[in-house]
Amino acid sequence: MAEKFLEIAFTKSVLEAQEHYFGKSQSVENPAPRDELTEEEITFIRARDSFYMATVSESGWPYMQHRGGHAGFLQVVTPTSLAFADYRGNRQLLSTGNLAVNDRVCLFLMDYPQRTRLKILGHARVEDGREHPELVKRYSTPDVQRIVERVFFIDVVSFDWNCQKYVTPRYTAAEVEKACLPLRQRIAELEAPLRHAPAPRISSDANPLTLRIFIINPTPIP
Repeated sequence: MAEKFLEIAFTKSVLEAQEHYFGKSQSVENPAPRDELTEEEITFIRARDSFYMATVSESGWPYMQHRGGHAGFLQVVTPTSLAFADYRGNRQLLSTGNLAVNDRVCLFLMDYPQRTRLKILGHARVEDGREHPELVKRYSTPDVQRIVERVFFIDVVSFDWNCQKYVTPRYTAAEVEKACLPLRQRIAELEAPLRHAPAPRISSDANPLTLRIFIINPTPIP
């Protein structure tokens, strides 16, 4: 766990809560000014097709919002900076407005099949895509550029990995299809000989009961 994250998260009230429930609290001494993303975090971020982003309003209320796109749409610019294109939405601009008065942000990234989660703390700024078309081109793919309104830049301060406990595995339609593909292929292999096999010959005077038994079990009846 990155120590800078703990220094930020472990406020006086948090330490008091730890003392109350566990009889002791955790301490962090002289952490680095920031924690750079390692190759493990970078690989994880680039594989995500969605994340959650939390901001705080000027009235002190937290706000959580979902962001999604192609895998890797949240781009790692450097080990201490991220960027992503923000698509046209419901015109509320809650996150954008919140960041105008408080640039603190928290990202929550989930890998549901692997039951893995990564939290990132940082400072964010928003650039208007109409004023910076070059940023839109740089941080989005051609198929979505027409719906990009803003570009978010996040200055990473620290991060934290959570344990797998209580994370329910979930799978996207694409992941389910990939897992089922070998089964579909095997079924097709087994069905192929049957499509070319001659149809069973049934006597025209067979009674209905005999016919039903013959179709269910082709073994000759004594």
